[in-house]
Amino acid sequence: MQTFTANESKTRFGELLDRVQRAPVQVTRHNRVVGVMVSAKDYDAMRRFYADRLRKALRDTADEAAAAGLTEKKPAQLLADES
Repeated sequence: MQTFTANESKTRFGELLDRVQRAPVQVTRHNRVVGVMVSAKDYDAMRRFYADRLRKALRDTADEAAAAGLTEKKPAQLLADES
């Protein structure tokens, strides 16, 4: 992965923007990675990927709960029994 220092990123911003269209670029400050710049297209793809993954996890969890007999009323009943 290409690396720019924070100072290089500031002084060569146009070049940085051109490079991120081809591949992500990490930005360092004091020899530590402080960020990664990606194209808008890559960012949108990542957001869609993680949103899809979250939706799948929620569906799977709901399916497992339903298979175990857990309804929306059951947690309230269980909590009421604790009082």
